[in-house]
Amino acid sequence: MQTVETLNEGLKRAYSLKITAKDIESRVEAEIKKVAPQIRMPGFRPGKVPANLVRKMHGPALTQDALNTSIQDGIQQLISEKKLRPAMQPSVALDDGYEIGKDAEITVTLEVLPEVPTPAIEGLTLERLVVPVDDAAVDAQLQRFADQQKRFEDAPKTHKAKTGDLVVMDFVGKVDGVAFDGGTGEDMSVEIGTGRLIPGFEDQLIGVKKGAELTINVNFPDDYAAENLKGAAATFDLVIKDVRTPKEAAIDEELATSLGLESLEQLRGLLKGQIEQEHNGLTRTHMKRKLLDQLAVGHDFEVPPSMVEAEFQQIWAQLQHEASHEADPAEAIAEMEAERGDYLAIAERRVRLGLLLSEIGQKNGVEVTQQEMNRLIAQAAQQYSPEERTRFIEYVRQEPMAAAQLRAPLYEDKVVDWLFEKATITEREVTREEIEAAIESEDSHVHGPGCGHDHDHDAKPAAKAKKAAPKKAAATEDAAEPAVEEAAKPAAKKAKKAAEPAVEHADAEPAEAKPAKKPAAKKAAAKKADA
Repeated sequence: MQTVETLNEGLKRAYSLKITAKDIESRVEAEIKKVAPQIRMPGFRPGKVPANLVRKMHGPALTQDALNTSIQDGIQQLISEKKLRPAMQPSVALDDGYEIGKDAEITVTLEVLPEVPTPAIEGLTLERLVVPVDDAAVDAQLQRFADQQKRFEDAPKTHKAKTGDLVVMDFVGKVDGVAFDGGTGEDMSVEIGTGRLIPGFEDQLIGVKKGAELTINVNFPDDYAAENLKGAAATFDLVIKDVRTPKEAAIDEELATSLGLESLEQLRGLLKGQIEQEHNGLTRTHMKRKLLDQLAVGHDFEVPPSMVEAEFQQIWAQLQHEASHEADPAEAIAEMEAERGDYLAIAERRVRLGLLLSEIGQKNGVEVTQQEMNRLIAQAAQQYSPEERTRFIEYVRQEPMAAAQLRAPLYEDKVVDWLFEKATITEREVTREEIEAAIESEDSHVHGPGCGHDHDHDAKPAAKAKKAAPKKAAATEDAAEPAVEEAAKPAAKKAKKAAEPAVEHADAEPAEAKPAKKPAAKKAAAKKADA
């Protein structure tokens, strides 16, 4: 193989490779000898088919395979001989004039990783904000938990339903007197006042009694999920089968035993542990942000444009998804476009910090063990059906990039933990409100050379922000219940997610893309460091 460097500019490289026809032909000959004993052909004993007939039958396919293998081997040889560290998969182009039997001219273009300066980790100082768990916090959590266990009991037949009661009913929905698909159901339970159904529906349940039959009038919202029901006036014929009144769960031993626990004290202990875990997560988020800010300020070096573009596209795709769920998608997208430069800066910072963390990890022997990797693969495989899990596991084990993508979040966390051990850390006791305010305040500005970041490590090969899709009128959960559900509910306040270091290259641990906040939260969309 002949190699000529045609471009060496910054981090960009290009090479011309010539793979001789002789090399390709020798690979074809070797493959024919390998497969000939397995070929079956009428008139010949098994394994006795002449090589020339094998070539005649399978020559073009074997030649193509030989060419592909030659190209792959040539690229690996190029990378090895030139000691290249590709930032992304090299781009390969075969000369348009190539013909079978002739030399193959290949053009290979790629970007290489920069020489990351020795990370300056001396003098790192961090403050650990500690949130103690007091009895009042546990009591409040216990009360919330008890409220969630609310049960209902049958009300007397004379009881008129009021807000907070549970009504069980059969229903038939009609538009212009004709029942519509998905508008009929039985035994649907609705707690009055939850706002679960379309506007006006629950209000008309107030005052009904068990056994009542009535017809109510409602209007579907203009933004309802089912196109044929948007803004439509409808009637619902109802048969009230039961009215139940709420019975609040008492905070006692019975509450604990109903959950399979031994005592109320054990339940309190579990809730306290949960709160401690939440507080530790907040503490780590704050510390990690401060750590990455210090690293970003002290290091500025060129990063591969292809990696920045890939990172940007991941952030942008998530922002577009979020924008599509805004009240005014067009306005949200326009705001995104106006701030495209900010998101490019976020992507560049992510890549730079990713390379920096990778360098720190490699220099100091931080690694993900095989046992840890096996656990990650097993966890990720759970999202697939049983018959697909084996194929997924095999794929990850055969594809280095897929494995690296899976390993990245854990690797990054281990590097961060190693840096925590090297830093000088002071502690300060604060309230939960104070640490949340500190984290929130950092979402409102850009710090360091780029922006802050967030990384939600769920150990899946691809991060997925799972949002509830608008319900279809014909969908069923409790009979045809979604037919009267309001499609556009106010979304719960989302955690501000986005850009952690992107460590996607040959020597580092590629980091998975993480969800970015809705466009209205610009900088917050690509900030916040998750522990």
